[in-house]
Amino acid sequence: MLKKSKINRLLSPAIALALLAPAGYAPVALAQQDAPEIEQIVVTGSRGRPRTVSDSPVPIDVFSTADIEAVSYTDTNDILRTLVPSFSVRQSNSDGEEFIRPAQLRGMPSDKTLVLVNSKRRHRSPLVALVGSGAQAVDMSTIPAAAIGTIEVLRDGAAAQYGSDAIAGVINFILKDNREGGSLSVDFGEFSEGDGESTTISGNIGLPLTDNGFISISAQYEDRDGTNRAEQVCRTAFCPDSTHRNYDTFIANGDTDRITIAQDPAFQALWFANAANPGWDTNQRWGRPNHEAFRVFFNAGIDLDGGSELYAFGNYSDGESDKTFFNRFPYNGTLEDIRESDGGIYNPLEMWPGGFTPNLFGDVKDMSLVAGLRGEWGNGVSYDFSARMGESEVDYTLNRTINPSMGRASPTRFSLGDLTNEETQLQADFTYELESGALFAFGASWMDESYDLGAGDPDSSRVGPYAVQDPFGFCNDDGSATAAGTAVIGNGSSLDCANSSDAVYRTVGVGSNGFPGRNPMFADTYDRTSYAAYGDLSGNVSDNLFLQGALRYEDYDDFGSELVWKVAGKLDVTDTFGIRASLGTSFRAPTPGQQGTTNVSTRLPFGEPIETGTFPAGGPVGAALGFDPLKPELADNYTIGFTAELGDTDLTVDFFRIDIQDRTYLQSFRPVSTDPTAGEGYDNFLALQSAGVSFAAQLGGVRSFQSAFDTINKGVDIVVTRPIDWGDAGVTTVSAAFNYTEVKFDSPLSQYSGFINAEDRFDFENIEPNMRGVFTARHQFDRLLLIGRLSYYGESEDSRSGTAVQTFDAVWYTDLEGQYRFSDNISLSLGARNLFDEYPDKVDPALGDYCCGRVYSDLNGLDWQGAYYYGRLSLNF
Repeated sequence: MLKKSKINRLLSPAIALALLAPAGYAPVALAQQDAPEIEQIVVTGSRGRPRTVSDSPVPIDVFSTADIEAVSYTDTNDILRTLVPSFSVRQSNSDGEEFIRPAQLRGMPSDKTLVLVNSKRRHRSPLVALVGSGAQAVDMSTIPAAAIGTIEVLRDGAAAQYGSDAIAGVINFILKDNREGGSLSVDFGEFSEGDGESTTISGNIGLPLTDNGFISISAQYEDRDGTNRAEQVCRTAFCPDSTHRNYDTFIANGDTDRITIAQDPAFQALWFANAANPGWDTNQRWGRPNHEAFRVFFNAGIDLDGGSELYAFGNYSDGESDKTFFNRFPYNGTLEDIRESDGGIYNPLEMWPGGFTPNLFGDVKDMSLVAGLRGEWGNGVSYDFSARMGESEVDYTLNRTINPSMGRASPTRFSLGDLTNEETQLQADFTYELESGALFAFGASWMDESYDLGAGDPDSSRVGPYAVQDPFGFCNDDGSATAAGTAVIGNGSSLDCANSSDAVYRTVGVGSNGFPGRNPMFADTYDRTSYAAYGDLSGNVSDNLFLQGALRYEDYDDFGSELVWKVAGKLDVTDTFGIRASLGTSFRAPTPGQQGTTNVSTRLPFGEPIETGTFPAGGPVGAALGFDPLKPELADNYTIGFTAELGDTDLTVDFFRIDIQDRTYLQSFRPVSTDPTAGEGYDNFLALQSAGVSFAAQLGGVRSFQSAFDTINKGVDIVVTRPIDWGDAGVTTVSAAFNYTEVKFDSPLSQYSGFINAEDRFDFENIEPNMRGVFTARHQFDRLLLIGRLSYYGESEDSRSGTAVQTFDAVWYTDLEGQYRFSDNISLSLGARNLFDEYPDKVDPALGDYCCGRVYSDLNGLDWQGAYYYGRLSLNF
């Protein structure tokens, strides 16, 4: 679907971007290593006067346009992952997380990092990740790299200054504000495996807006083919590949009927001809999705009389991606014999002779608008009045699947329903410089949030006739045929009511298989309103001591109120050595999305796919299952470190600790079974039925987000930069950034052992590498620029049932790029990401956590796509 009319879709944005005209060359340089006489000014970290990085009492990374352009990625998530070691993002391969990827800062999920654009809060995406803490975070990929002037990353808690999301830190994207000139670039590349071909066209143009203003418009079009790093699907449950390592186990333990089918030459021909999923060399894909998107951002401002400024910025983004689900093989509970109304047998294998693999499509739309007026009154008070609105929507479609309960009447394509997150905020910010020179910042805001779960099309959740046994009344309870049964037998039916294995007694699943559409009973809107007021006082107490203190009061209509605070300071011991520290508290209310998420998806709690329902903790289903309502998260942040100038070498070292109480986290799998002897599983089934869940019999498990334990994240960030002057041979700038993060529980085992199982407890602390490093060298010589980058990921561990453990070795990835400037306006870059084609360790099949053709783990954040080669033509004007 994504590739249809590809050329036409490529030409449209290309023509639009071509209007931006030719562009020139911008030298690549680390923000901290710009011209030494110019200090980098940052906004993030202070609600008052902007400060320099070296003066900041908290750790801040600042990346310029040149830094961003020196990264080969075009997705903003990947750019940050490359530049900031404590920032990680992974390819989840888990439903919507494939399209809106979850990220982390300092080992904390992305909903605990506040994202700003031009120092204004950015709205959340509608996706609630169905892993871990269930982060409902900002989709940073909707911010095109071409629009970004600088990125400021505050690696410290700042909830007292900016709001409840800022537990791990703040990321502030400062948009370009040029009123003339612009740029245009075209990127093309593909992986060494010969797949994943990617094309990105991006550009920016600055235009005057009256005599006193500007408007800067940036746009990006990207078209990425998917990748596949899977092996052929071959499981204990079903394996047609006699050469596969699992084949003997399948023959020894598999179902007789399935073995017969798997060994049938005609079926094998269909299987290996990819009848299940044309276009791939395996019947199930593991890799990045196909993706196509167009994004545009604008930033504008006009200077008014009296020194005030009217400003506005906003965006529109529309992208579509797709992914495959688990392969459905014959007699797996979906492709089953059922008795139709005429007494005949129907099996969906008639439609899908080789089985099938559902394809999920996600259409993500995002838009925002921020407008405001800022200036200074005659009494010295600076003001900034602003209003913003943001909306993000994801619409799911499932193709190449069926609603088994509808039999042959089932469609093969379903609209599953949409998710929409909307935010509206009014804000007033003020600053006033006291006679002492200290700066007092204060302000207030009002915010309304809304999360809407739309219903899918009726067939996507329909309870068809084959959801129950004997839907047409052919058999009596004693195993004899009714009049209707006798009639169809008389017409040649093979119906045998005395045989409990007869297809008349077969029940099959309800809803679109793989991802049932949202039933109208779960279509709902969750909203809330909150108010906040803050004060921030900062200033130099002496020539070498800077102190800052902040208070913030927040009141949520669903989670009450809280007063949080922060103190920070920096002591310059000498002209080249300073000590800095901060201490603060945070309060984070679970989002409306986390409170309302309802989902049915396929999970692997025991290494095999099981349909698992996720329900709101505070709703009627959650109450029937005994779930506790969510509570707000409370956090304490500690940071202490130092800055040093050792000749030409700049060094910063910062230790941190984040303690969170009542952390929001997704409960481990709880079984559901229709078997009266199944204990907890049967109790859960009865609870679902009592709550009116029509598809309860099709679920194998259930779970919810809960507030059940306390955690500690602690570690250290180290950043070193140094320029090396080789005289006539040019200048090399070297930087090294290192992060160590340790994640631990801070609750007695008895508090959370019933909430998450032993496997999930082990993985929570060990699945992500503790250590990450990024080492970069840039050498400028005349018109040639060389960029080399080493990315290091330390060891990690994965557990099965909390006992069997696989250790994944550390991995080094090498990036290399050469950039040649033909003129002041034109440059060409050629490069390779993961130059030496490094892959992480393959998963151990004995671990049992991975199945269905998966070769690499998608939980530890390591890249497993292989080498990527690219070229980029850039023009400035």
